[in-house]
Amino acid sequence: MNPAQFVRANTGLLPVPLVPEICLHLAEESLPIWQKTEEELGAMNVPPPYWAFAWAGGQALARYILDTPAAVAGCRVLDIGSGSGLTAIAARKAGAAHVLAADIDAFAAAAIRLNAQANGMAVEILQGDPLAAPADRFGTVIAGDMFYERPLAKRVLSFLDAAHAAGARVLVGDPQRSYFPKDRFRQVAAYAVPVTRELEDAEIKKTAVWELVSLSQ
Repeated sequence: MNPAQFVRANTGLLPVPLVPEICLHLAEESLPIWQKTEEELGAMNVPPPYWAFAWAGGQALARYILDTPAAVAGCRVLDIGSGSGLTAIAARKAGAAHVLAADIDAFAAAAIRLNAQANGMAVEILQGDPLAAPADRFGTVIAGDMFYERPLAKRVLSFLDAAHAAGARVLVGDPQRSYFPKDRFRQVAAYAVPVTRELEDAEIKKTAVWELVSLSQ
């Protein structure tokens, strides 16, 4: 089964709770699709299928982008760790000139393509590590829920700093995960995001959208 077939077979096309104008291929439970991913890949201890869920940070960031289109309108936008493609799709809907949705997961790349098609949006997809590429090609860089592991958080912040230094506006959706560097950001919006208790141990997750500020500020 190829990645696109796997996504179709194991998800339903559902509206995103905080962003109902966007529908995504989403899983209703986390453990079954995680087990099926391991079976499909013939491997154990594979990373969770992040692409199969609308995480709180991504929902908040997508809502902010749609409600504040000036944040991306006319810009080249990079969405790092795109997952389902939610924020990339929101950026395109809000008038971004070009959106590159990047994720290392082949299933995520397939999900982004299917989700973009389902919402009638043209999104370029990079299956690979965007943090290893130059950071100076974009007017806006966006990221949702990327600060959940220490090594990854360090790499993400370094890349975002480089993008910001090159002139990009950097926007992040995050409910202050364990390694979110709050002192480097200013809050621009806050939301109560509907989530599943299975994923977040809550039904509502207080989540904010943050803008990166320079080290001198």
